[in-house]
Amino acid sequence: MRKHRLQRGLYLITPDARDPSRLLERVLPLLPFAACLQLRAKSMDDRLLRGAGARLREACADARVPFIVNDDARLAQELAADGVHLGEHDGGIAGARALLGEDAIIGVSCYDDLERARRLANEGADYLAFGAFFPSSTKPNARRADIALLRDSAALGLPRVAIGGITPDNASPLVAAGTDLLAVISGVFDAPDPIKAARAYLSCLQDESA
Repeated sequence: MRKHRLQRGLYLITPDARDPSRLLERVLPLLPFAACLQLRAKSMDDRLLRGAGARLREACADARVPFIVNDDARLAQELAADGVHLGEHDGGIAGARALLGEDAIIGVSCYDDLERARRLANEGADYLAFGAFFPSSTKPNARRADIALLRDSAALGLPRVAIGGITPDNASPLVAAGTDLLAVISGVFDAPDPIKAARAYLSCLQDESA
């Protein structure tokens, strides 16, 4: 994988889990619908997380889906991940780049802050994530972002990821504003039919681009 090569589509984030077998059982069938996969499993034991991460990395490689590790550049290096996603307390882009190499995908959380996005774009970010746009069960106290951020950040020339409470019913304004990827956890994994839900998100993106 080369940086800057995230495809438009569904940015799938793993659900929290303690059991790696259950995590793999839920995630693997959805890889054909994902533009990338982020490993985020804050409740899992570190040893189990490394085992599950290695299996997911292999599956993502087979499916040609970029594999991103949340928060932890050193874990991303250990797992030979395609990249890392950094929040505001997860270290800087330069340090992650030194660990992971020039071809690594380094994404950043910009929350509701366009100036942060500008600064991180200048520091070498490969994609910019904004949100939460809607109330989120994963992060109920997350800062709320205005949809205008997606339009205003277009000039930065990087893929834009929208996150936070996104459903197929509320995604259309985000797509119309220019988001490239819809980041989802519960909207897929808590759905009665996760594959049907993933297809519904992809339909939102395809309808706008048609």
